[in-house]
Amino acid sequence: MSIFKKCIEYYPIVERAKKTGFYPYFRAIDSEPDRRVIIKGKELIMLGSNNYLGLTTHPKLKKAAINAIKKYGTGCTGSRFLNGTLDLHEELEAKLADFFGKEDCIVFSTGFQTNLGAVSALARKGDVCITDKFDHASIVDGCRLSFGSVKRYLHNNMKDLEKVLSGLKKDSGKLIVVDGVFSMEGDIADLPGIVKLAKHYGAQIMVDDAHAIGVLGERGAGTAEHFNLEDSVDLIMGTFSKSFATIGGFLVGEKKVITFIRHQARPLIFSASIPPPAAATVLAALDIIKNEPERRKKLWHNTHKMLKGLRELGFGIGFSETPIIPLMIGDDIKTINFWHELYEAGIFANPIIPPAVPPGRSLIRTSYMATHTDQDLDEALGIFKKVGKKLKLI
Repeated sequence: MSIFKKCIEYYPIVERAKKTGFYPYFRAIDSEPDRRVIIKGKELIMLGSNNYLGLTTHPKLKKAAINAIKKYGTGCTGSRFLNGTLDLHEELEAKLADFFGKEDCIVFSTGFQTNLGAVSALARKGDVCITDKFDHASIVDGCRLSFGSVKRYLHNNMKDLEKVLSGLKKDSGKLIVVDGVFSMEGDIADLPGIVKLAKHYGAQIMVDDAHAIGVLGERGAGTAEHFNLEDSVDLIMGTFSKSFATIGGFLVGEKKVITFIRHQARPLIFSASIPPPAAATVLAALDIIKNEPERRKKLWHNTHKMLKGLRELGFGIGFSETPIIPLMIGDDIKTINFWHELYEAGIFANPIIPPAVPPGRSLIRTSYMATHTDQDLDEALGIFKKVGKKLKLI
């Protein structure tokens, strides 16, 4: 039997969905990824982006990227380990370490590779990774790639986490890896509870702050700052593909730990480094995050407006308390139908069905930007109301 048999059987399913117009993935955007986008001539309100601070179109970021290309060229054509390290990468790492109050930083090519590389490098035979059941796929895959064992606890459930920790050998290495903000549900990890248990059971903590940096904390430094627990978190991971408006990932922590990961993480050693314009873009974005707190204030104004508005319409939005607001549907077909009606009415949102979420938890993922206007959001609420009533979801 051909190894491609499964591919041949799967292909017609995708093709049928495309022909009916109910295929929501890989839709090409014909404009800048801003608060409103154009797809095949149709304008939509963008409620499906991770561009939380709206920096992808910022003139300072564009200028920084262009200047970096002029000085360094378009790419590094090699890994950080060999010929792919520029002084620009080292400047970026130093400034990120300083921003998060950590000793050192290492920059990876993507956020996914950051988790994959860090977790697989740290967890060796006899070590244990402890993960939340709703953690991002990159954490799950990092655990799979490691030679350590994996234990999972119920989502944000500190009693279950303690049950897991109490059952581990005292002399085993223990790493709790958790999303700071959960990317589908929009809720925040119970970091105070995690820190308390980690200290009691001798575990280290790594927080994936991909969706928290630029969003949470007085300075936008993420979940640890939000809870005033910067000194209690050992490793903070982040991506450049959200608030930093480009591509890449990073990890900050103790110098000895980062040095080990720098020399052991296979996704770092065997991947080309982020190109010069991406590094320069992050440096420019970091300056804006530091010096323009009004952007974060506007983001939270928009977040609170939509949390309140969607609840009042009668949508189930779970325990969201961030700019990621899910509309809980449950049924896969109803979720795809809801997405299609929203799209036709002028909203770009993301239908999330298994395996991205557990069976029976399908949802529409919406997310909001600092650059959305009240007019944008009022228009969106009107569409949600109209479509929700039409499909009898509210």
